[in-house]
Amino acid sequence: MKAILFFVLLLSSHLALAANPNIIIDTNKGKMTLELYPDKAPITVANFKRYIKQDQFQGTIFHRVINNFMIQGGGFLSSGQRASTFPPIQNESVNGLSNARGTISMARTNDPHSATRQFFINQKDNDFLNARGTQWGYTVFGKVTSGMEVIDAIANVPKKADKPLQDIIINSITLVE
Repeated sequence: MKAILFFVLLLSSHLALAANPNIIIDTNKGKMTLELYPDKAPITVANFKRYIKQDQFQGTIFHRVINNFMIQGGGFLSSGQRASTFPPIQNESVNGLSNARGTISMARTNDPHSATRQFFINQKDNDFLNARGTQWGYTVFGKVTSGMEVIDAIANVPKKADKPLQDIIINSITLVE
């Protein structure tokens, strides 16, 4: 009986350790909660958590918003000034995750290993952003668990080109572990 109890305790403590971290993104348009996947994108999640723990997202904006595609933010202040970054990270797009509606991915330049702090949330399935063969994709590292209506509302704000006419401000991103 003691052996069974020990096994149950061991298993439950392992499951508690294996729980994925969650984040809450609080914007001037509402809040959204996302689950991060460190088992699928460990470098990306560690990098993102580093920015969160240093409160680096506070006051940044969703600067690129394309309805029926995605909302992108985290890299610019409302003044238009680019936020400082840590060094770029290794692309982890070959991780079995797809750029589906509600997933969060790292933004990057044409250099597949150039992601720093900018991220985007897919408003629809964007399979063309996935890795294919030898072509790098955009690293998915989590998924919205609540607040998709906030993303849809942000995607529908008035904008000029892809920039919202009124700032969509990230008040904070909080890590819930």
